[in-house]
Amino acid sequence: MKTLKKQRRIQVLMAAAAALVLSTALIGYAMRDGINFFRAPSQVMEEPPKPSEVFRMGGLVEEGSLVRGEGGQVRFSVTDGGAAVPVVFSGVLPDLFGENQGMVGTGRYIDGVFEATEILAKHDETYMPKEVVDALKEQGVYQDPES
Repeated sequence: MKTLKKQRRIQVLMAAAAALVLSTALIGYAMRDGINFFRAPSQVMEEPPKPSEVFRMGGLVEEGSLVRGEGGQVRFSVTDGGAAVPVVFSGVLPDLFGENQGMVGTGRYIDGVFEATEILAKHDETYMPKEVVDALKEQGVYQDPES
């Protein structure tokens, strides 16, 4: 009788282990497209990502680079003080988007141009995304608005 109980316990443990492995694999598969890494313009220029890789890039919109084209297409450059990356975006920009303002875009780097699918701008006069602040500090360009 004890061997039957022991055998049942082993079966339950094996089924639980299989369920754990299966659920971990399904979670990893579901998240493969949901993870976007952040890169500063200097990092993009040093090591250009593959054209198929979707990532986030942020910095300051370079002064004098904002050009509005036909059909809602906008071209501008994003800089972190060390490098500037040209960006193209088709769509409606946030109201607070402008030159010398912080922004974060999601998209792909194709043929030397960051093709953004989404653009986020700061929401007030002092806010800037943490990733952008860190990248600007690393380049020695960031100035604290409170000082």
